[in-house]
Amino acid sequence: MAKPAYRPDIDGLRALAVLPVVLYHAGVPGFSGGYVGVDIFFVISGFLITGIIAREVDEGHFSIWHFYERRARRILPALFVLVAAVLVAASLIFLPGDFEGVPRSALAALGFVANIWFFSQSGYFQGAAETMPLLHTWSLGVEEQFYIVFPLALILIGKFASSWRTAMVWVLAAASLLLALATADNGDGFAFYLLPARAWELLAGSLLALGAVRAVEGRALREVSSWAGIGMIAYAVFTYDKATTFPGLAAVPPVLGAALLIHCAPGTSAGRVLSWKPAVWIGLLSYSLYLWHWPLIVFAEYWQDAPLGYAQSAAVIAASVLAAWISLRWAETPFRNRTRYSRSAIFKASGLGMAALGAACLFMISLGGWTSRFAPEVQKYTAAANDVSPLRAECLRTSYAPPDPACTLGSEAVADALLWGDSHGAEFAWVLGERAAASGRSIEQRTLGSCAPVAAIDTPASSNCAIFNAEVLGEIARRPELETIYLAGFWANGAYDKRASQLAATIVHLQKMGRRVVLIGAVTPQPRSVPRALSRAAAFGGDLPETTSLAEYEAKAGWITRRFDGWRESGVTIIDPATVLFDGPSSRITSEDKLLYFDSHHLTLAGARLVLDAHAPQ
Repeated sequence: MAKPAYRPDIDGLRALAVLPVVLYHAGVPGFSGGYVGVDIFFVISGFLITGIIAREVDEGHFSIWHFYERRARRILPALFVLVAAVLVAASLIFLPGDFEGVPRSALAALGFVANIWFFSQSGYFQGAAETMPLLHTWSLGVEEQFYIVFPLALILIGKFASSWRTAMVWVLAAASLLLALATADNGDGFAFYLLPARAWELLAGSLLALGAVRAVEGRALREVSSWAGIGMIAYAVFTYDKATTFPGLAAVPPVLGAALLIHCAPGTSAGRVLSWKPAVWIGLLSYSLYLWHWPLIVFAEYWQDAPLGYAQSAAVIAASVLAAWISLRWAETPFRNRTRYSRSAIFKASGLGMAALGAACLFMISLGGWTSRFAPEVQKYTAAANDVSPLRAECLRTSYAPPDPACTLGSEAVADALLWGDSHGAEFAWVLGERAAASGRSIEQRTLGSCAPVAAIDTPASSNCAIFNAEVLGEIARRPELETIYLAGFWANGAYDKRASQLAATIVHLQKMGRRVVLIGAVTPQPRSVPRALSRAAAFGGDLPETTSLAEYEAKAGWITRRFDGWRESGVTIIDPATVLFDGPSSRITSEDKLLYFDSHHLTLAGARLVLDAHAPQ
């Protein structure tokens, strides 16, 4: 296998990969599917690295140490600088509750297991992504895990089954793709974050490097194929969004598009476009640009506590390009010079860098949120973010696959009530459990995030919501001792209003089963995370945060509040949080020096107690 000539069109393809990612993360309209740029990177990486490995294996001089030396020169210097900068910046501006995860994610990034770390924490489009400046390093974890296994696999195949090499890679790619398709709808992030379901994207490039796909003959066909590749990538970038089930089948167009361009672009008009000098320049910056853009966006949005505006997005993108150029010039390029830095020097520097940054991460982890950086008032506000149900993680599902393990709160008596809801039900369930325990009773909690407690509903935000709700209804039907059913949901989220008729039907269904129905109404959502907003005001100065007005609340929750009187007449007990969360035209976020919210719309235990205490004992 001859050493291939330099292909500027591949650097241009790198630009086509990184720019949509940057524009998507910066909130530029029209690039709602820009995250597919990572998939393009995977194909490019698989093609280039496999070509090097296979050629050296075939020539009999592949060295695993030389391979990892190249990876260290390519990856580590810029990564070390970035991680150090993120740790410093986070320690200066992140509040205690937000800081705690940064050194943990930094340690994971240094060990190239960030994908596993973030898989265990949250989904890519969920959770507090705005406080995760190293979230994007998950893709480095996927690549480096691939390059721990794949070179060894090629060596073994070359030694014992060289004639089967291409066929075996085809089988591996097909198996990985099938796994991705099978797990794409799970909602747990497995298909997104973890190597087994991502390997097929790198292997698509590997197959091209191994000559598994016959060369396309004829200029016209190569022209059509190349522009079809660009079209597939554009289709994904401009039409996908956060609601797209991804990767799975949706990853095929950008991966196939990248493969077509790698395979067919040389000598075509598409190849000349990709070889345009500005595109090649961006492609050369692409690794550092990918590293720097996301932390700069996170820190900028965190500092202003709001999404970027158009001018701010432009400024952050420009700053990202500048940071990438500096990183390429002074971090990446010097360490690729073998005459300046020997293999021994690279490995020693890599080990020292890992050790120093790892030690810094461990020290910061030992500090927790490092609350001593701030005044006691700030510490008090940030502590409110932990005023949640002690069983929130155990009893609130983020995805559902039957059977659902029981979650009983209160005494050891047989439960006579059940709270059914989404994440808004967790704290209410705990407080109701406290009350039940005091009277020798117990209550069951059945909650699934982003899943309204109504029959026959499924949503993109919640895995198997309809199945979960059917299971809960079935349990209620099987257990006549569950006399009281509490319904709790984020009724003011702007999506559940479409379920009004289903909620009404669910209430009627429960009443026909002879159950007493208690509906917990809409909690007032706030514009910002309450603990963070109050902490920021105390730490950095500024006005207290504005709260949601009564008019804004009615606009979001009026669809359910207008039905309260009718439901009361039918025998439903209504617990209306608005009766205590509003003080005149403005909503309350504190009461007697206690915070009522632990984020922007979930009540703390103090808030749940205030709401339940304001109503007759249930």
